[in-house]
Amino acid sequence: MSTGHEEIGGGAHPVIALHGWFGSAAAWRVLHPHLDTSRFRYVFPDYRGYGARVDEAGEHTLAEAAADVLALADRLGLDTFSLVGHSMGGAVAQRVLADAPQRVRALVGISPVPAAGVPFDDQGWALFSGAADDLANRRAIIDLTTGNRLTAVWLDAMVEHSRKHSDPAAVADYLRAWAKTDFHAEIEGNPVPVKVIAGEHDPALGEDTMKATFAQWYPHCDVEVFPNAGHYAIDETPIALATTLERFLTTSAL
Repeated sequence: MSTGHEEIGGGAHPVIALHGWFGSAAAWRVLHPHLDTSRFRYVFPDYRGYGARVDEAGEHTLAEAAADVLALADRLGLDTFSLVGHSMGGAVAQRVLADAPQRVRALVGISPVPAAGVPFDDQGWALFSGAADDLANRRAIIDLTTGNRLTAVWLDAMVEHSRKHSDPAAVADYLRAWAKTDFHAEIEGNPVPVKVIAGEHDPALGEDTMKATFAQWYPHCDVEVFPNAGHYAIDETPIALATTLERFLTTSAL
């Protein structure tokens, strides 16, 4: 199995950052210049079917992705670590927490998918399920989830990144994994410190959804709304994101 990850920093606090449905390990690079690599060691894995692992076979489930994260942590000698998950990566991070709670120091979700999945109406499911094979659907989803307010140049670049760094079959499989999997009973009540960042322009995974899910399940959960951000705070507000992320990890990690 390919290691399929990028890494920066040599700090004493390991952080594993998990990408979203249209992302990859490389999608975090916009954040790299703003991270404190003297205090933190950041690891950015690809899932099977993405990035450096685009040709690697797999079932493309949350359980498989979480098992691969734990296997990577073992290979890197990371006994404990914090987790950061964007969108689908938030669901993978919670699956890691459910499978190995003793290893997770803190969890940060950036517009994260809840552990109960995401409900869709018929129109929404048609849009999202069509995105595996139709790049126009991917563009429409990115535009919708950032409030229909960002430049077409950026939208096109995001779609091109997704096309270049993902296998369509994996995209289709992972949609079913993050949208249709409910394991919230396995993480409910977990005492790990949790920070959830919701973009004010994210219509689906915004503040209301976070307060109805994460804030109800985790007793030590703080929800923060980022102004001038939608679903992609990594790109939209990278300096503010790095600041909030590292402040939380410094003061809250177990």
